[in-house]
Amino acid sequence: MLLLIALVITRDGERVPVIGEGTVMLDAGTFEAYPLPDYAAKFVNDEYKSYLVEVEPGVKVHVLEVGSGFPVYLQHGNPTSGFLYRKVAAALPTDQVRVIMPTMVGLGFSSKIPASEHTLDNHMRWMASVLEQLQINQVVYVGQDWGGPVGMGALALKPDILKGLVAMNTGFNAPTEQFDLSQAHAMVKTPILGEFFLEGLLSIFEQLPNMQGDPTSIPAEVSELYGRPLEDSGNSKAPLALMRMVTDGPDHPSTPQMQVIEDYVAGLKVPAEIVWGLNDPIIGKGLGAMKSNFPDAPVTETEAGHFLQEEVPQEIADAIVRVIDQLMDGTSSPYEDSF
Repeated sequence: MLLLIALVITRDGERVPVIGEGTVMLDAGTFEAYPLPDYAAKFVNDEYKSYLVEVEPGVKVHVLEVGSGFPVYLQHGNPTSGFLYRKVAAALPTDQVRVIMPTMVGLGFSSKIPASEHTLDNHMRWMASVLEQLQINQVVYVGQDWGGPVGMGALALKPDILKGLVAMNTGFNAPTEQFDLSQAHAMVKTPILGEFFLEGLLSIFEQLPNMQGDPTSIPAEVSELYGRPLEDSGNSKAPLALMRMVTDGPDHPSTPQMQVIEDYVAGLKVPAEIVWGLNDPIIGKGLGAMKSNFPDAPVTETEAGHFLQEEVPQEIADAIVRVIDQLMDGTSSPYEDSF
């Protein structure tokens, strides 16, 4: 019986297609519309576009988009979705900026895939395809959690389009020694134990409030917003697979891509700001490493936890606007020759 349970919980999972209805017209072309279910639609207004971008046969990325003007690419991480940036978008001047919020494959309303297909290389490539198909030729990038490396990695594959960035609680550096990002990451990387812990013993989505400076910033309906699409799809492998994607040393499968990202970041000369949640139990202590990547970047320290977008959206929006203002008026002294 125990062997049967182990075989069931360690299954790789299957691809689960996502099918839209109708079309969305953008300057870049026609895309498959995705009508949001009621429990998700109530979090955005009628100005939002919801559509799918097919990044390879059978794999589609769900994109939320609102506004028009200078493109801003906002990338969430594990285990949320593009909806994580809804409050940030509401605080931005959407008559001046085009806010693009894709959801990583495996999460939200994007396609679900087997656990073995969750690799940093794949996620970078898929998001680069989204940017290419949307014909983005200049962009300000905003990233947090896995969205940091995934988004920056996608931009490393299209290195000329990045014009400015806002970095939150994330990391861009390859490991040089063995370490575990957290006790939870150390536990879940063990086969069977990880599945039992994350897929049987508890729901990662119910734990999201515990990651916050203010636990009430993620009420039950928001946890449902992030978790229900996986439950309804029948494939909830992404959160565990994405935790296992986190590097724990130089020999980890994600390390070569992290080195590509680190090298790309080291060569950047674009306006940058950092907004950081000091009460993040996972990455909160990583501010020093992020400062070393962008030593001239202004830093906004907050009392937020891991999902800053739910707690301090105005601070994030303000940083985005300041970066865009530097691009528009050319007054960024450390970066005068970069735009």
